[in-house]
Amino acid sequence: MGGFAAVDVIRTKRDGGVLSDAQIDWVVDAYTRGEVADEQMSALAMAILLRGMTPAEIARWTAAMIDSGKRLDLSAVPRPTADKHSTGGVGDKITLPLTPLVAACGAAVPQLSGRGLGHTGGTLDKLESIPGWRAALDNERFLAQLAEVGAVICAAGDDLAPADRKLYALRDVTGTVEAIPLIASSIMSKKIAEGTGALVLDVKVGSGAFMKSLETARELARTMVELGTAHDVRTVALLTDMSTPLGRTVGNAVEVAESVQVLSGGGPADVVELTLTLAREMLDAAGLPDADPERALRDGRAMDVWRSMIRAQGGDPEAPLPVAKETEIVRADRDGFVAGLDAYAIGIAAWRLGAGRARKEDPVSAAAGVVLHRRPGDPVRAGDPLYELRADDAERIPAARAAAEAGVSISATPPAATPLVIERIA
Repeated sequence: MGGFAAVDVIRTKRDGGVLSDAQIDWVVDAYTRGEVADEQMSALAMAILLRGMTPAEIARWTAAMIDSGKRLDLSAVPRPTADKHSTGGVGDKITLPLTPLVAACGAAVPQLSGRGLGHTGGTLDKLESIPGWRAALDNERFLAQLAEVGAVICAAGDDLAPADRKLYALRDVTGTVEAIPLIASSIMSKKIAEGTGALVLDVKVGSGAFMKSLETARELARTMVELGTAHDVRTVALLTDMSTPLGRTVGNAVEVAESVQVLSGGGPADVVELTLTLAREMLDAAGLPDADPERALRDGRAMDVWRSMIRAQGGDPEAPLPVAKETEIVRADRDGFVAGLDAYAIGIAAWRLGAGRARKEDPVSAAAGVVLHRRPGDPVRAGDPLYELRADDAERIPAARAAAEAGVSISATPPAATPLVIERIA
């Protein structure tokens, strides 16, 4: 690979130019190897944020990120493979019931997940509230579990798109997280390297999502669908609403408990709806259009796979989940209807209670979180419980309450109903 000067690559993009394939290949490889310094990649990331990238540039950047590490070979797995990726939200525990549900219907789900940062929760943090459960699996164990159980949720190995791991941490501290070319290539390099045959993207839109507007969410979804298709991964995206938290729980252990309710045939209507919608998309993309995920929830097959999946990773699915030491219930101050329940405000409240982290290395509390007693449209009388704040440390509650109160409103009339699934892009 011919050498370039990093500053020339930065200048090209700074001035609105198009990076050549050779420039992209070189800069991603050199950054992964430590030849290009963090401050130089920071400058390039900011130039990409401000100037954008052409579809061809994004495709090449993604390919270079994939080539920075290994690609998993899932060809020995005896079932069709399908995966789901959510761009992150508040109360978004969908991966937990969805993975065993799709496996119960005949597909294999290689779900490589991440940790939470800021107001959005992380799947691995939620699962680590289950006693004994382990996020780290080597490739051999990962493939064996995928073949035996049909479902794995674990951390990505160090050899999978290492360029992304390095760049992701850098974007987080340099104000470049929102760059659509970098979001799309980050997500898709990991998912393509993971080796899945089909991928369903859940692109969140609204106050609790990274994409606040429908227009930017649509652009991100289209970019990712094009990248997946170009790499022979059957890819479809759904734009889904994240102006209100999903379900009635936001946190770690509380979201696991709610996921188990869904797998038991209960749970909040919105969580069930989105789980089933995504399951049908995944099964269809995997070539199993006749599978019936609703039945697999009802007859207990999905719950059986959940238990097997948790046990396979050292967890005890029957063990009691951690419970917070401190609880405060916030009540309605007047009669009416819950008009608004802002996802971002509730996400910040959960974070302040200890359920999330400000920096990647921060610990999280398994027991902390918010439990919602009322959702938008629900009638309330003065004194009725609206939501519950849970923390291990009482000193965290006042700041969390201040954040949550700013996002909850009561009105004389119920709000108009809004659809959960906004659009499908394939």
